[in-house]
Amino acid sequence: MPSLLLRNARMGLNGPIRNVLIADGRIADVTTEEPPAGESADLQGATLLPGLWDAHVHMMQWAQTRRRVDVSGARSAREAVDLVVPHTGFTVAYGFRDGLWPDAPHKSLLEAAAPGRPIALFSNDLHTGWFSPAALAAVGRAEHPTGVLRERECHVAMTALPLPPERELDRWVAEATTAAAARGVVGVLDFEYADNVTDWTRRVREQQVDVRVACSIPKDRLEEAIGRGLRSGAAVAGSGGLLEVGPVKIFMDGSLNTRTAYCDDPYPGTGGRGLLETAPDDLHATMALAHAHGVQPAVHAIGDLAASIALDAFERVGCPGRIEHAQLLRPADFARFARPGLIASVQPAHAPDDREVADLHWHGRTHRAFAYADLLAAGAVLELGSDAPVAPLDPWDGLAAAVGRTDDERPPWHPEQSIPLPAVLAAASRGRRGVRRGDAADLMITAADPSGLDAAGLRGMDVLGTLLGGRWTHRQHL
Repeated sequence: MPSLLLRNARMGLNGPIRNVLIADGRIADVTTEEPPAGESADLQGATLLPGLWDAHVHMMQWAQTRRRVDVSGARSAREAVDLVVPHTGFTVAYGFRDGLWPDAPHKSLLEAAAPGRPIALFSNDLHTGWFSPAALAAVGRAEHPTGVLRERECHVAMTALPLPPERELDRWVAEATTAAAARGVVGVLDFEYADNVTDWTRRVREQQVDVRVACSIPKDRLEEAIGRGLRSGAAVAGSGGLLEVGPVKIFMDGSLNTRTAYCDDPYPGTGGRGLLETAPDDLHATMALAHAHGVQPAVHAIGDLAASIALDAFERVGCPGRIEHAQLLRPADFARFARPGLIASVQPAHAPDDREVADLHWHGRTHRAFAYADLLAAGAVLELGSDAPVAPLDPWDGLAAAVGRTDDERPPWHPEQSIPLPAVLAAASRGRRGVRRGDAADLMITAADPSGLDAAGLRGMDVLGTLLGGRWTHRQHL
């Protein structure tokens, strides 16, 4: 790869204008001079920043969701049915939120509207699936009484859906990485429920993949991964430096919209406190096994009781790792996130998306929900993600939500939990806070300096270019 000189680059937020030389995939120099290079591009004052990582995605689900029927606007089960009926064949839809619906989903609604047709709808959080009788039969659940599958039952049914040919699906996933690169993304942590190391190794061999990928390990594949010698952070052989082994994913609880996040207080009108997916002793045993073999745990914990149990396990095992989501926290638990090696992996776009559901089901506790400013103040290390397809794989949406705490005309929701832009950008780029000599040339170029923009401006950011190890993965007007 020839060397590349980026001329007249604004170096970060309110930074000076410099020339940046890239060679052998790294930043070789930052200077006011114009050293010789094999290629050059004049940025004309555009802002050069570290590239962005989406620290929580489900890439195969996201690639498919980009081609599925959108039912996110449905305000009732009946409206969702009306949105899918016009389509033909095996219809898969995505995005419904039944937490505020006046009616309940049921397989009979789908059957009455489209007799004999296989239809499957998935909630925006991927924790609920709603199947017609024919779709239930297709995933081996023909006798299910309601057709509404939640949590693990939903996840298993999702993996049993008919898929396009492997090569076609891989192409969809690769196209999704290219679309992500156009928004400044240089890497993702993929939590797909699959053999991600094997799948991504095949993809980088056969497709053009435009991001780096940390390949997570599902809990039920942990022993297999240990047998293969996989260790978190290690490069995956034969991937050209694009792949690394990620953490093992362990579910503690469900989700807010499904009312299965495991909480101290019961949900209104139900008496239930949510669903504990993994017992504390099982969590400890799994984390200890993983840690003993160099695999870090990533514990899904949305409710405050689930997060507290997860923190207990980290303290007991004494290992580094991640808590995914951390949406509702006990007041005493914020400081516990400051333990060395622990990452709070959060998804800021969920806060404006879920504010109404949170106000209803977590009434009186929302001051400690999606509480990113309090986590930062307590010394936590944050990493930002989208949880795509729960939210779009567009980090600028999450950045804007973290800064502005809203995504529409409504006033900010708990604006005291807004975090400043420099901290947001660092959390979205694996802790990088600038462009420095010796760093990997995983970079993005923005038309505007983000420091001069409000939340709406951030959400609509024009990304002029993205570089991955010095290779252009997105380029316009440069």
